[in-house]
Amino acid sequence: MSRVKRGNIAKKRKIKIFKLTKGFQGSHSVIFRTANQQGMKSLFYAYQDRRTKKRNFRKIWINRLNAGIRHYGFNYSCFIFKLKQSNILLNRKMLSQLLIFDKKAFTKLIDLIK
Repeated sequence: MSRVKRGNIAKKRKIKIFKLTKGFQGSHSVIFRTANQQGMKSLFYAYQDRRTKKRNFRKIWINRLNAGIRHYGFNYSCFIFKLKQSNILLNRKMLSQLLIFDKKAFTKLIDLIK
């Protein structure tokens, strides 16, 4: 069997990992072993946080709605219940956008519910 020289391939692999970890602090971007570990960890966190971001935004929308609805004498759960009863199919993101940017439309929405 002939000898396989893989210096070129190993170097390409290292360069790929160092590109991924560029900008990391300390040895996380300089030493190959720690850079490799930190690169894998960062990819895992990126995957995980794409899911977490969706939860966090929903929490923010709900908190905004709850705070805004209280001025009209509702709480969040009663407001959502009344929306579903009156067949208004707006999601929480759109409702919070209405609350922030278009107060008149939001007050008309509340008049519909009452």
